[in-house]
Amino acid sequence: MSKSRAAAPIPLGEAMPQERQQWILQRLRSHGRVVAVELAAEFEVSEDSIRRDLRELAAQGLCKRVYGGALPLPVAVSPLKQRRVEHTGRKQALARKAVTLVRQGQILMIDAGSTNTAIAAALPERFGLTVVTNAPDVALALMDREGFEILLVGGRVDPRIGGAVGAQAVKELQRIRADLCFPGACAVDVEGGLWGFDSEEVLFKRAMVEASGETAVVVTSDKLGTIATHRVAELAEVQHLVVEHDVDKATRTAYTTRGVTVHRADAADE
Repeated sequence: MSKSRAAAPIPLGEAMPQERQQWILQRLRSHGRVVAVELAAEFEVSEDSIRRDLRELAAQGLCKRVYGGALPLPVAVSPLKQRRVEHTGRKQALARKAVTLVRQGQILMIDAGSTNTAIAAALPERFGLTVVTNAPDVALALMDREGFEILLVGGRVDPRIGGAVGAQAVKELQRIRADLCFPGACAVDVEGGLWGFDSEEVLFKRAMVEASGETAVVVTSDKLGTIATHRVAELAEVQHLVVEHDVDKATRTAYTTRGVTVHRADAADE
């Protein structure tokens, strides 16, 4: 008996349509995508039955139908003003784990975003760090602390994003070489990599990845296994993934088998 069969409450071949759909939703959350032909074999039903299940789930707004299977729905990005006060304990826990990747004397690129602002606030002092950022919030988090050189990238500031984007910002970034970057992530998918919603913001994130020796993606659990509109980078271009404490082993393994080092944060205070 396979692991997937053992994990199910009843034999998969005996599952009723509603039970089958609940199991499909669990697979979507843990694996980030499902393939109709694979599900049909596991449940010992026709592909038409699985496609009908996926259509019903999509009609309920629970997944996105794609050719051959389904994906979780992407999580829309709320304005920065709102994100500043959401899940602060979880983001601080992620930040504490993320800064363990930082070494003395490094040049860091830190993107806009509430999680990345938490990373800036958690950086150790007197490490001789240079921080390159497009985000006023990140710069402000470091200005009154000792031992940081701050390079603020200019350009048009998008208040929803909380940072400078556009051609000028990308051009400035391309003149710099960093050791490690923390691009903001709207979505991360095992097959597709790192994703974003805004085309100009994605170009800036892409430039960060290209200008850095290593890339560390720090995400809350709702962004794992989802995709957005524009791809920032392939998963092969990401060296580190920092996730929350409660992310299950199967999900972590899906990324480690692709060569990404997964770092699990401690439990959040909240």
